Amino acid sequence: MAEKRRKRVGKKKEKPNSSERNAVENSRQRTSRCLMRHSSQIVAVLAVLGVALAACSNNPRPPVGRWQGAYEDPNLIVVARLEIDSSGVVRISAPNAILDSAPMSKKERADLHKSLDASLAQSWSSIGPLPLEFDGHIFHKPGGVAPQLEWDDAAKKMVLVFYSGNRASVHVPLDSVGDFSSDS
Repeated sequence: MAEKRRKRVGKKKEKPNSSERNAVENSRQRTSRCLMRHSSQIVAVLAVLGVALAACSNNPRPPVGRWQGAYEDPNLIVVARLEIDSSGVVRISAPNAILDSAPMSKKERADLHKSLDASLAQSWSSIGPLPLEFDGHIFHKPGGVAPQLEWDDAAKKMVLVFYSGNRASVHVPLDSVGDFSSDS
């Protein structure tokens, strides 16, 4: 039994002195505070990134570009321009003529079409933004349901939905253009 005690005594651990113990504890506390400070910043950055990604995924970005086109039937002529910038601001103008009177000759219709084109070109710089919501396919007024524009992403085609009083809506096909010309 005495031998066992001696072995235990011989294997006795040396305790660090109090200054070494304090240094180790202070180092652990500093590391812990540093990790807590930085981890809260990391968590905050990750939370902000998460919110930003969630916001992006819920709101599809509208296509960017310029489009113009025209629609004509025996009772209506519409010329239209559309511009959507990289921040999603939409500008639209669609001057039109409703022809409820006597039928017009081809020349009269062509002259009227040219007059609408000229009016559109002249007034375009004063057209302000139109707030529209975009769901990935349809543009509509905020809180509204009636489509104002229809976008086919696969075909890269834009259509303006034109409303005029109590008449049925008309779909005006728009062609993508680099710059607007005076002819629709």
